[in-house]
Amino acid sequence: MPRVIRKPVIVEAAGSLPKEIKEFVGKVNTENKNISIAKMKSPAGWVEPGQVPEFDEYTIVLKGTLHIKTKFDDYVIQAGEAFISYRNEWVQYSTPGEEGAEYMAICTPAFSPDTVNRDSE
Repeated sequence: MPRVIRKPVIVEAAGSLPKEIKEFVGKVNTENKNISIAKMKSPAGWVEPGQVPEFDEYTIVLKGTLHIKTKFDDYVIQAGEAFISYRNEWVQYSTPGEEGAEYMAICTPAFSPDTVNRDSE
């Protein structure tokens, strides 16, 4: 049955500075275990711990610049661009630029703190 999501739920974020996570679809807001869709807003200077998630993550940058580090390379993703990180591969997200970033994150299966497998801080 179709369903309207009237507003997202704020989810606690990890990282060096506060980051806003608004989950529209996922384990917290809709009890969906197959996919999560969230809008993120990270400030300038934010760095998330590295992680080896048990989900694929599709990231679409809406504003600003997102830096993504993998064990193979470093990437700079600008507004209008997207990035795919695959499950069981190390990845780290940050927004060192002074404008920060706004982006959408789609995870399959859904994001869970139990399956993100963050590095020790």
